[in-house]
Amino acid sequence: MDLGVRWRLHGDGRTPAPGAVVRPDERLSWPRTFGLGAQHVVAMFGASFVAPVLMGLDPNLAIMMSGVATVIFLLATRGRVPSYLGCSLSFVGVAAVIRAQGGSSATVTGAVLVVGAALFLVGLAVQRFGARIIHAAMPPIVTGAVVMLIGFNLAPVTASTYWPQDQWTALCVMLFTGLAVVCLRGFWSRVAIFLGLIFGYAFSWLLDTVFGRIHSADGSGQVTDHWRLDLSGVGHADWIGLPSFHGPSFEWSAILVALPVVIALVAENAGHVKAVGEMTGDNLDDRLGTAISADGAASVLSTAVGGPPNTTYSENIGVMAATRVYSTAAYWAAAAFALLFGLCPKFGAVVAAIPGGVLGGITVILYGMIGLLGAQIWINAKVDLRNPLNLVPAAAGIIIGVGNVSLKFTDNFSLSGIALGTIVVITGYHVLRAFAPAHLKSQEPLLDSGTSSYDEQEATR
Repeated sequence: MDLGVRWRLHGDGRTPAPGAVVRPDERLSWPRTFGLGAQHVVAMFGASFVAPVLMGLDPNLAIMMSGVATVIFLLATRGRVPSYLGCSLSFVGVAAVIRAQGGSSATVTGAVLVVGAALFLVGLAVQRFGARIIHAAMPPIVTGAVVMLIGFNLAPVTASTYWPQDQWTALCVMLFTGLAVVCLRGFWSRVAIFLGLIFGYAFSWLLDTVFGRIHSADGSGQVTDHWRLDLSGVGHADWIGLPSFHGPSFEWSAILVALPVVIALVAENAGHVKAVGEMTGDNLDDRLGTAISADGAASVLSTAVGGPPNTTYSENIGVMAATRVYSTAAYWAAAAFALLFGLCPKFGAVVAAIPGGVLGGITVILYGMIGLLGAQIWINAKVDLRNPLNLVPAAAGIIIGVGNVSLKFTDNFSLSGIALGTIVVITGYHVLRAFAPAHLKSQEPLLDSGTSSYDEQEATR
């Protein structure tokens, strides 16, 4: 059985010829391959470490399971789809909602485990019926609206939790990160979040040194005098050791909040497969279902032991685009590095010590970018918001999701925010489409971002 773990040496193994690409089944020399693997780990550092911290999960376990998830993905796709898997920011919002409702870390991981299982089943359906079913159930107007409301639902988290801890640090980190994203080029622009974290650490240390403790809310919300950067936990952490594991707990209220994220994950994954296919020149439509299922299986395994869910990472697509090296050998190397980092508790303690003000500055940009990805889906698909069939369900669902509107059914069961907004968008669109006059439905549906052209015979069925 071909598992995609054999690679031909590309040229002399040193430098690709001008205009040449290193294909997924090729590799450079092993030292260069491991160097590229380390670069892929650094590229995903910012978001992949910030996400578990924001979700209240162990960052050491997150990085370890990202390595395991990457291995699962590479084996499942037989090495045809180069990808690194890390903790998706799409889950941060639902984790915040679940915790606001009194949920524990076990409740969070239990809810997102169900999401992973649902994603796995979606992947199997795509393998069986083809990528066209994605668009039939979730056209761009629906997908974009759900991604948008998930991102913008996070705004109160930044405003009430992180920003008040140190508003001036948050402001400076926001400005620095924004400049890094816009002004830097190539690889450095892809690690702008990571650079923002480093700047925030240094700036917080400088403020502590010059002005002493700050009187503000701490991570628990209590207003006290405390250091902005508290590294006491780093000194007590071991150099080598296993991360902390815990089992999931399942609650229907938490599961209903988390399930809408499946839509965002399908859009992310489809976009990744399409981007890689376009860069390598391979038609990977036949791998889309497998890729989605692999993401789901990896997320189920990670959350089953207390880690965060893992999905394909766009930061690493940027590294491939910059280097033109698509070798899956580099991703195997990246997975090995991630496993080693996961076995270093001291490293995790450094990540867990990120000051609240630093997270405030970064999340202002990060959460907004998540929401605006929904708008990008609309733009790519040329969604016509002048058409009330598109406008009405999207407008209603987004306001419900962003405003955290709730609908109470009984004393013990209600729907609100992300869950209710998603239901309104999906059901609203399809119900309205069933009753809409013909002229509102005349425009042929466009393909979701991430799905390539279909066979002409298939498209006419």
